[in-house]
Amino acid sequence: MAVIGWIGLGNMGRPMTTHLLAAGHRVQGFDVSPDAVAAAARHGVEPAGSVAEAVAGADLVVTMLPKGEHVLSVFTGPDGVLANAPAGAVLVDSSTIDVATAGQLHQLAAEAGFGFVDAPVSGGISGAAAGTLSFMVGGDADVVAGVVPLLEPMAGAVVPTGGPTTGQAAKIVNNMMCLVNLVGLAEGSQLADRLGLDHQVFQRIVTASSGDSWAARTWYPVPGVVPTAAANNGFAAGFSAALANKDINLALAAGETTGVPLRGAGVAAELLGRAVADGLGDLDCTIVTRYANPDGELAGWKTA
Repeated sequence: MAVIGWIGLGNMGRPMTTHLLAAGHRVQGFDVSPDAVAAAARHGVEPAGSVAEAVAGADLVVTMLPKGEHVLSVFTGPDGVLANAPAGAVLVDSSTIDVATAGQLHQLAAEAGFGFVDAPVSGGISGAAAGTLSFMVGGDADVVAGVVPLLEPMAGAVVPTGGPTTGQAAKIVNNMMCLVNLVGLAEGSQLADRLGLDHQVFQRIVTASSGDSWAARTWYPVPGVVPTAAANNGFAAGFSAALANKDINLALAAGETTGVPLRGAGVAAELLGRAVADGLGDLDCTIVTRYANPDGELAGWKTA
């Protein structure tokens, strides 16, 4: 049994901890939201009143936070992870952040004497609940090897990606591709509708043909076609437009740094940014489908 300090008990973090508890580990959890801490406590997480309290005596410390600036804040300062985690603890960041910040975290952890891996996840809230997330783990090989068994209760796959920051690099590129696919799905679903195609029939054709994608199989943006789609629940967020907008812009920033033109990602960023500007950032990212409808409407979603 390991003692795990967990920082970030939101839509992803809380369900992830339930699988660690089921595997017999102790989890000490902190979040800036008292409601999030209370919800996690009802599922067996030991509530902590601060970062320092959460990491006390921990063998493993996991952060699952929205942005790189949040992770840096949690790691540094007198109440932070680096100042309070016990010697020998291994640090894992499973947030989706930029590569430069991930590199900074690796450096800060090494300077403080801690092993660290960047280990973002793919699979969304449903994968967190089911324990089927894909972890992309970057770091020194010996540290990665020690961390993998502790991540497995939460995962369908744990994939070592190489050295420091490669986990974040893999996640950024993967999410970019998913969101570019989403644009094709959004436009295809609405064009199919206008051409008189039955959505269930069309989705079966797509997923058995060259138009297939994870988005088409999981997120088809029309109610009653795919059980896991947000369209069935008023477009309540599985992966919010705001977070998707953040992620696609991480990819665009990486493209600028490396000189790779990302024209398809630019279209996805335009639509996601528009959704955020229209006040739809808290809804699921598939809400961008409304921009492919000539009337601006969307089955399963009602405007205010």
